[in-house]
Amino acid sequence: VYLTHLDPWSVAKGSFMLGVTLAGITIVASSGLWLMLSAAGVFDAITGLFKDVSGGGSVSFMSLGRLLGLSMVLSAVEIVLISGLSTLFAILYNLSVGFTGGIEITLTDRSS
Repeated sequence: VYLTHLDPWSVAKGSFMLGVTLAGITIVASSGLWLMLSAAGVFDAITGLFKDVSGGGSVSFMSLGRLLGLSMVLSAVEIVLISGLSTLFAILYNLSVGFTGGIEITLTDRSS
């Protein structure tokens, strides 16, 4: 069996869902990491170090709201890039099948 056509709309839908899933993982992981570092006192230590070096001025280190905003922006960019590039590669694959003949896929039944 040869794979000779990829439906670009199906690839776009599938890659969009993959992008949304990865975005959710990114946001949850970054907020979880921030919460662990905050509970361990890492941000307080870094802020104290900056205050000592700068002479006691007001220093604001990465807040949870700023981190979540940055994670959401990066996730939105990631969703657009994954969806767009996957669809573009599906279209390019469809154009190249005429030269290459497609990808050979072997399907077997192992239920016996």
